[in-house]
Amino acid sequence: MKIVGHCQSPAPIFNSCYRRAGRCLRAVAGAAVLLCTAACSHGGIGQNTDVTDSTPTEAASEVADFTSEAWAWADSVTRSMTTVQRAGQCLMPSVYAVGDRATMRRLREYMIDCHIGGVLLLRGDSAGAEAIADSLGQWSGEVPPWIAIDAEWGLGMRLAGEQVYPRNFRLAETADEQMMFDYGYEVGERCREIGINMVLGPVVDVGPLTGVMGTRTFGPDPQLAASLGVAYAMGVEGAGVMSVAKHFPGHGSPEADSHNRVAVVKRDGADLRRIDLIPFSEYVAHGLSGIMAGYLSVPALDLTGRPAAVSPAVLQDLLRDEMMFRGLILTDAINMGGARGYDAADALAAGADLVVAPANTRQALAEIVQALSSGTLTEAELSERCRRVLFYKYLFAGN
Repeated sequence: MKIVGHCQSPAPIFNSCYRRAGRCLRAVAGAAVLLCTAACSHGGIGQNTDVTDSTPTEAASEVADFTSEAWAWADSVTRSMTTVQRAGQCLMPSVYAVGDRATMRRLREYMIDCHIGGVLLLRGDSAGAEAIADSLGQWSGEVPPWIAIDAEWGLGMRLAGEQVYPRNFRLAETADEQMMFDYGYEVGERCREIGINMVLGPVVDVGPLTGVMGTRTFGPDPQLAASLGVAYAMGVEGAGVMSVAKHFPGHGSPEADSHNRVAVVKRDGADLRRIDLIPFSEYVAHGLSGIMAGYLSVPALDLTGRPAAVSPAVLQDLLRDEMMFRGLILTDAINMGGARGYDAADALAAGADLVVAPANTRQALAEIVQALSSGTLTEAELSERCRRVLFYKYLFAGN
């Protein structure tokens, strides 16, 4: 089964990404890396019985070696950084994917003055995206930058001329796990060609077509959203690009759009665990790498009304402690209406690792430094956030 997309230069979905990749790299909960070659010859998504170059024991040893190497690098670089550099690594401003002088000048200032961790690409084209990726790579020195993009229906969502695929709600009618894996792999492979190393997807919110998330979701069935979303994410990461499931703990039921104001999730704790958290739990169980928290007020989890992206009860108590997620936590864009009244420091103090799209990057950096001075954020917490960002950069952003 294939997905039919459309663009100026259409490209077919690959029937078996393992035949193309040989090895699938994906991050594992508990800060490890799974090299999936052995799994290919033992069944599962992307099965290819011709791949026999690695046994499970050999793969496990390779996982341990690579994980230790990644953490050692992250530890060393974190220790060598100043406080401002560590804070900058936790910021990812947004920028249009164009390669004009003004954009490049601003990005160079962000990299040199603010030590940003990377950028989120907005609308533009692949030439602009590639120019940004190349330039930031040159300016960043030892630490590679994140080049992230929303690609909920392919790179054509943001980049003119790139492949556009059906939206999730439409895919859910006919897709299976293999098809979604192949889809994710193809998106990831094209990202790597351009220089993109992080995809802000899949959307695994559970909700009806008539809800605020509409066609962005896989629909109202949490098990279907879990299976298709996880398969897509495994494909993306199999191509060497980090995936980010969103919008934790679930944007499927609120009536409000968090782009404009805080959206309230009215479900009780039992319904949250029975519906909204199912896809995220499966994503965590499969050892995938990133989760984006939304500007969702969830009284069942946090009586203060704080949005999830700045709530210790949601990020630390639920996602880290209860669900045992060890990957990277990102905020949704902090310039959204739902984040009004909160800043980058609030997000880091709550447990986020990477703050996306601050309205003013210099101000966001100053807010973090001020929070360290006031004690609302500790140096140890900042170092741990930075260390985790660097670990995942080693896995996905390096050469």
